[in-house]
Amino acid sequence: MTKKTKKFKLKTYKAASKRFRVTGTGKIMRTKGGKSHLRRRRSKRTKQMLDRMQEVTTGGERRRISRLAPYMSKFRANPPG
Repeated sequence: MTKKTKKFKLKTYKAASKRFRVTGTGKIMRTKGGKSHLRRRRSKRTKQMLDRMQEVTTGGERRRISRLAPYMSKFRANPPG
């Protein structure tokens, strides 16, 4: 009789899963920084541009994020904006 080996689950790095989203086409999207404080002196247009999400284009960064959040691509969510 052969013994079945159990596959182990990988832990998700929660900070990475909160910071990044995966689109329906598989792109990893990130939000821009500098939105928390010291925004009063910025123009309205600049503040609006901070709301948009940007694609993570560097291959090494994409690999690192997918290692930190291994199940992110399985449970895709549509990014706002």
